[in-house]
Amino acid sequence: MHSHLSSLMNKIQILPENIASKIAAGEVVQRPESVVKELLENSIDSDADSITLIIKEAGKSLVQVIDNGSGMTKDDAKLAFHRHSTSKIKELADLDNILTLGFRGEALYSIAAVSRVELKTRTELDELGLQLIFEGGEFIEKSLVNCERGTNISVKNLFFNIPARRNFLKTNATEFKHVHDSFQRLSLCYCDKRFSFMDDDKLVYDLQPSSLEKRIQFYFGESQLESVIPVNFVSDLVEISGYIGAPHFAKRNKGEQFIYLNERYISNRSISHAVYRGYENILEKGEYPFFILFIKIDPTKIDINVHPSKLEVKFENEQLIYSSILTAVKEALTSKDVSPSLELSSNELFTEKTRFKRPAIDKNSFIAKEIYSAGSDRKKTNHSSGRINHVHKSDIDIIEQTNTLIKAFSVDDASITEESALPSRVVWQLHNKYILTPIKNGLMLIDQHVAHERILYEKALQSIESNLPFSQQLLFPHTIELTRPDFKLVMELKDLLLRIGFEIKEFGKSAVIIHGIPQDIKSGKEKEILLEILELYREYEGTGLIDEKDKLAKSFACKSAIKAGDLLSEKEMLSLIDNLFSTQVPYVCPHGRPVFIKLSIDELDRRFGRTVK
Repeated sequence: MHSHLSSLMNKIQILPENIASKIAAGEVVQRPESVVKELLENSIDSDADSITLIIKEAGKSLVQVIDNGSGMTKDDAKLAFHRHSTSKIKELADLDNILTLGFRGEALYSIAAVSRVELKTRTELDELGLQLIFEGGEFIEKSLVNCERGTNISVKNLFFNIPARRNFLKTNATEFKHVHDSFQRLSLCYCDKRFSFMDDDKLVYDLQPSSLEKRIQFYFGESQLESVIPVNFVSDLVEISGYIGAPHFAKRNKGEQFIYLNERYISNRSISHAVYRGYENILEKGEYPFFILFIKIDPTKIDINVHPSKLEVKFENEQLIYSSILTAVKEALTSKDVSPSLELSSNELFTEKTRFKRPAIDKNSFIAKEIYSAGSDRKKTNHSSGRINHVHKSDIDIIEQTNTLIKAFSVDDASITEESALPSRVVWQLHNKYILTPIKNGLMLIDQHVAHERILYEKALQSIESNLPFSQQLLFPHTIELTRPDFKLVMELKDLLLRIGFEIKEFGKSAVIIHGIPQDIKSGKEKEILLEILELYREYEGTGLIDEKDKLAKSFACKSAIKAGDLLSEKEMLSLIDNLFSTQVPYVCPHGRPVFIKLSIDELDRRFGRTVK
């Protein structure tokens, strides 16, 4: 009995400090960007007006931040690496009135627990500075050094003592994008400071103190700056300022949206939703506006001590904030004519010129035999054998997942192919979105975008696998200036991009020259489509897709395909149908959406109340 009680009482243990520190660090330090964010915020809190960020291997091997702030005394410097040590708050009441970026006292402790840290710091009053070295949370060395006023901190070999966490990190291009975004968020808010950014010994940015407008122009371009609308809203409890984008500059992703609460970047769904509500009935579904909004509110009315990342916040009166944002956005939009002007040059008018080529169809393939063979002796054929070996592995999953869907639409191989071979070849376009064509026993409706997406997806995969791309050579090579994250990703994907037809050469620090483009891209659209491919590729990285080829093929197909709303000629529609039914899997797009549905005569008769014989 006593031994049984003893075994029950001894199950709970106090974790050793080395284990506890690594667990705690996991909440604060999730990737190199976490280190960058914490160190940059510390520099801002130190009243620095010049801050330099240096990284190597996207921050995996080095994150270094140098500032000219107030620095730390010798005693404060060592205390700063103790857990819950901070100069920002001294008593419980201070939590209700936080105006600094840092306050929890966890960052340096957590960073030191999972890396090798070297700190050099000096105050204005000290002749010599102090150097401290920590490794895996252990204090290694202390010495006096000559150094500039301010703080210079280097974080090396992140997660060296937690291999599982280090293996969890993404590619350098992905990790760089996170670091870049964190740097951008802070430099957009603190425009009065100089921000420099070095990546693998190359200068990425050297931003001199300027206005917010200049920073917007720098990061997003002259056209974006010209399209922004100022926001100014003041009430007794809240002030809202900043800019929102004109509706015609909306994008298909949420990347260019910034919310600052008392000069702290935050993420808040309620505020974002209020902005979207302000654009109600102006934007198309799936479009997101640019905005950079600064909210000032009494710090006693908010709680930012929600999560170690300090990105989340709770408001005492969330409804007030929501209604204020909504009003501010609506007032800004109504204060200016936001209708885009339509300008068409003579060579941009719609023509009958086809955007598709007639497919080189294998006459021995299953689809070809069913569509193009004449006579009435067509037989139902089980196409799963002989074709499945040529289908990409992701398509196999899609086929299995959509069997029920296909049956629900009463579509089988024989019905598709027999009915698609009607000699009339009559087609209509409905709302510039769907293609309608009569079939033997009814009507087939084809989604033009997803149909073209399926065609381009299989074509891209074939080009990648065969390494035999077909490029259109540009008469005048196009030089494109990219953001540093986009440049990194293009260089990482350069070989795969070449295989689908993009002939790209590096030019300078962050520009590329495009010499050739895939034959399915219209000349003049190469920059727009390349940037959209990169955006969607990043989105796929968070979905669990591992196959780099498949991610790129899906991204290319989605962004290069004709869109809902594109006017097609009869020739284009017929070509699209022929190309679709020469693909391996014409039933669904690469994401699993149905490409077509069939409405049978029996179904029409039933709906019109006809007696079906």
